[in-house]
Amino acid sequence: MEFRVERGDLVEAVGRAARALPARTPVPVLGGLLLEASAGRLTVSGFDFETAARIGTDAEVTADGRVLVLGRRLLDICKVLPDGPVVCALDGTRFTVEAGGTRFGLSTLPREEYPAAPPPPRAYGSVDAAAFATAVAQVAVAAGRDDTLPVLTGVQLRLDGDEMTLSASDRYRYAVRRLEWKAEADAGGVVEALVPARRLLDVARALGRCGTVRVGLDPAAASGPIGFEGGPMRTVLRRLDGRLPGYGTLFDMAGAAVAEVEREALTEAVRRVAVVAEANSPVRLDFSAESVLLRAGYGDDVAVQRLPAVLTGADEVTVAFGPAYLLDALASFEAPALRMQLLGTGQRALLAPADASAAHQHLLMSVKQLV
Repeated sequence: MEFRVERGDLVEAVGRAARALPARTPVPVLGGLLLEASAGRLTVSGFDFETAARIGTDAEVTADGRVLVLGRRLLDICKVLPDGPVVCALDGTRFTVEAGGTRFGLSTLPREEYPAAPPPPRAYGSVDAAAFATAVAQVAVAAGRDDTLPVLTGVQLRLDGDEMTLSASDRYRYAVRRLEWKAEADAGGVVEALVPARRLLDVARALGRCGTVRVGLDPAAASGPIGFEGGPMRTVLRRLDGRLPGYGTLFDMAGAAVAEVEREALTEAVRRVAVVAEANSPVRLDFSAESVLLRAGYGDDVAVQRLPAVLTGADEVTVAFGPAYLLDALASFEAPALRMQLLGTGQRALLAPADASAAHQHLLMSVKQLV
């Protein structure tokens, strides 16, 4: 096996595949990356039973072959190589990487012990890559991080006709984003899949500039894998069992007061006043007809700031949120102004763009304790 490839292409392929490697594993070969060279193409693959990633790039192949090497070690080497062409070769059980007069040698792992990655599921439809990356980032922030509650660590995909709906919740917040989706001609009815949020976010970011992301799944297999493919990259993810609780009733804000406020101004004000907030203490927002007063801190250590706002449906409304949760919600929006439906202290608050678009919504629970 011998091939020649540009350093930038090698770093990108190895770096993307390495994201599928487990942080720790009792099975040494799962820490490896599989390199395959043939017919002017280099393919780098990583697999940890949860994620299978495969990335291809152009290469000048002098001798076909396959080799399994320690993934993170190879990535570290690729990062420090000088710019220019890189020549890689397999000599017995030794894999060499050479560029600009620098030469590295790597021992290889037993390829016969490397498990076969699952085959990619058949194409079910496609979505704009940039819109998909944005939408995943907007909802993944609301996913839980407690692995003892695996359902809440996922993003739920719902494919229905020409619409994809993404949703995530950690019990204290609930984010929903809808976007256009193009199903294959033979696609069935409504299909749902719960996907690990962190891994989906990595995949969506990596595919963000590919133009179109093709999504593959078997609608008849509720626990089957789900695939994402764009450009030279293909990733297959294991689905989580279960589904998120419904949000229809939660998002029913009948009788709520409605406030409109500039998003960037509110974001900066929350960051500013939260400087004096103790751990786990909230930022309080007092809405009146033409303004909102932000307050944080206790005793003499307090911060306040007033911003323009428009409140309808009530004379005054007070809510309070953990600053980190509120900032996460505000940062997930792109709209210049937000519409906040407010039920009051200790109750729900629903954020959405002020232009009445329901494509992106983020629900927060107001805390009962006020500053």
